[in-house]
Amino acid sequence: MEARAILRYARISPRKVKIVLDLIRNKPVPVAKGILHNTPKAASELLLKLLASAEANAENNHDMDKDKLYVAECFATQGPTLKRIQPHAQGRAFKILKRTSHITLVLKEQEN
Repeated sequence: MEARAILRYARISPRKVKIVLDLIRNKPVPVAKGILHNTPKAASELLLKLLASAEANAENNHDMDKDKLYVAECFATQGPTLKRIQPHAQGRAFKILKRTSHITLVLKEQEN
């Protein structure tokens, strides 16, 4: 049994999100929350909300024990890229790629 939460079209690069995801993978939910609260990255705020959502899904939709949950899987994939243009010298245009992410968080119960 697993509970998942997915955040689509997050306006942050997947490369930045993966750094924080590596910190919480295979950790119990309270430990993962503590790590995210104390990590000074932009992705940690998004992941904190996503973790709370996955925890609520586990408790309400799947009747899982809140105290036995851990982060089983977490990954970020590339979403659509917003292409913008910034003017540069001598009439040239410089392309800016604003990347987006699809973030998935899967919680499972520990087998004791």
